[in-house]
Amino acid sequence: MLGFDPRVARATWTVIGIGLLCLATYAIRRTLFMFVVALLFAYLLLPVIDFIDRVLPGNQSRGIALAVVYLLLVAGIAIIGTEIGSRVTEQAANLAQRITDFIKPEPAQNLPQPQPLKPMTDRLLSLVRTAIQDHYQEILQKLPQAAWSALGAFTNVIFIVIVPILSFFFLKDGRALQRSVVSQVIGAGNRRALADIAGELNVLLAQYMRALVILGLATALAYGSFFAIIGVPYAILLAVIAFPLEFIPMLGPVVSTTIVLLVTGFTVPQRLIAVIVFLAVFRIFQDYVLSPHLMSSGMQLHPLLVIFGVFAGEQIAGVPGAFLSVPVVAVLRMLYRRLERARLRSEFVETPR
Repeated sequence: MLGFDPRVARATWTVIGIGLLCLATYAIRRTLFMFVVALLFAYLLLPVIDFIDRVLPGNQSRGIALAVVYLLLVAGIAIIGTEIGSRVTEQAANLAQRITDFIKPEPAQNLPQPQPLKPMTDRLLSLVRTAIQDHYQEILQKLPQAAWSALGAFTNVIFIVIVPILSFFFLKDGRALQRSVVSQVIGAGNRRALADIAGELNVLLAQYMRALVILGLATALAYGSFFAIIGVPYAILLAVIAFPLEFIPMLGPVVSTTIVLLVTGFTVPQRLIAVIVFLAVFRIFQDYVLSPHLMSSGMQLHPLLVIFGVFAGEQIAGVPGAFLSVPVVAVLRMLYRRLERARLRSEFVETPR
């Protein structure tokens, strides 16, 4: 005779609920990514807003601090866009024209024949040019699709407009939302533990976003300055491209390095050795000196964890997944360490003297 077991029923409904939650999360993954990026952007602005809030008197200083920071942000974007945007656009158009002329098919009798006595760089360029010309139509057909797939999440106008608006609400009401969530937990000890986790999470994410911006600025300034000094064309364009790519762990620097080497070999191959040496030295400094110093508190992740997280995130959600992989792994590591410390404390208390 069949009977009804409440424990089996609860376990079954729990599994079903978790499965439905996973399906719903996957269905709204783009919206969740937008909210997560807005939250990270809010953590980036939070230290400046807290500083202005402490300086200004009155009970409404928080709103004034938000207004001041957003006005400064809009003014900075406008100034940078006016001063640098025109140069970047001009250099991008010039580079695109040179690439088009380079890969444009020519009659077979006009193709340069590689000579044994020519320099290695000229021979390499001749081989690359011949290979590109053989697949000219395929490249033109697939290039726009590949570029859109890689940068679509960051070039969407609605995405760019909505993220600062969502960040404004996070900055304005974030602390109230956090207190409301903590107050719903049953038990004073659980509320205290959740408040501690929220505090550590705030420090971790704020430090991570600040470190990313500093690393991106350091890369852009180093690239732009060095390339301008040694005479590599399109220095500003390469610096602007390298800045956002630093936000994507491991994959971004590889892409920016590849772009730099291709542009250098295409325009000034005689500077290629100097650029390779510079990139090697700079990446060693960036990855083993500056980045560990900026992420010294709460973000110590083994390189194997970073590599696994980046590849897993890219396979799950593409570029957004690679971008969010490091903070997700860092948060999981923080939660694991807290659970481990709680387990050790409970074992110590329960152990007889």
